[in-house]
Amino acid sequence: MHVAEVGLESHAWLVASNMLPSAENTEHFRRSELGLLPARTNPTVPRESLRLITDWYFWLWAFDDGFCESELTGHRAAAVARALPSLLESLDEDRTPEPGEPFGLALRELLDRISAMATPEQVERWRSAVKEYLFAQIWEAANREVDLIPAPADYLLMRRTTGATYTCFALIDIGGGYRIETEDWYHPDVRALSDLACDLVGWDNDLLSYAKEHRADKARHNLVTVLAAHKSLFLQDALLEVARMHSEAIAAFVDRRAALEGWAPPPVLDYVRGLEHWVRGHIEFSFGSARFVNAWPDDTRWPQAV
Repeated sequence: MHVAEVGLESHAWLVASNMLPSAENTEHFRRSELGLLPARTNPTVPRESLRLITDWYFWLWAFDDGFCESELTGHRAAAVARALPSLLESLDEDRTPEPGEPFGLALRELLDRISAMATPEQVERWRSAVKEYLFAQIWEAANREVDLIPAPADYLLMRRTTGATYTCFALIDIGGGYRIETEDWYHPDVRALSDLACDLVGWDNDLLSYAKEHRADKARHNLVTVLAAHKSLFLQDALLEVARMHSEAIAAFVDRRAALEGWAPPPVLDYVRGLEHWVRGHIEFSFGSARFVNAWPDDTRWPQAV
């Protein structure tokens, strides 16, 4: 109901933040209709929550495009490491972000808004996930710097962090207006379902974005490339291997969800439903996004999201 107007408001917020380096980037964000992803992955949240979540997703996209993939920073691990203190300072409520640092100032604003809606425990979950995401950018930059395709085990572990998906999962209960107790948040069933959902989102993204990433960055941080390189697979075989892994993860998610239903209170069930919204919503958004689909050859045949 509020998708279009929230998207416009968040785009205006992004432009005013000075995180976009050029008019070309600004126009790219406007045409990409990126506000559909937060709406599809969080379809039941109220308007205020959708606006906050959309602003966070926009921050991540701007940071990824303008910092993580920049030739000046994203390909030099030392440059990323030197940039981290100012960003981490923005996540410390007792410190003031440096003036003139658009990403840090916007990050502090988001932290303040999240703190106004959430409990201290919920804020800390989000803040911890953001810190892990930021530190993971050093790993990616180090790989780019030496043109390294990571080993499968390393990639599967780090993909859960580099994609920032957990920073979004940490907003599910906040945006929904409920709270998962700390002991439930760290319950093995909940952690396993979160990991599996994160894997599914990351692997879907790798499949859909392979063509785009292969052109721009050799797709070295993509499961298709990782499997093809380290298992000596042809491209088609690597794509099929990712699809097989994806099917196994779905089956594991369904089994673990059944185990969880035997003990989980309503907030946990709501959170797991939020994970399901995320997996489905990400697929629906991606199939409609020129950011991914238009990077593939014109004769590519896409299945329908069902």
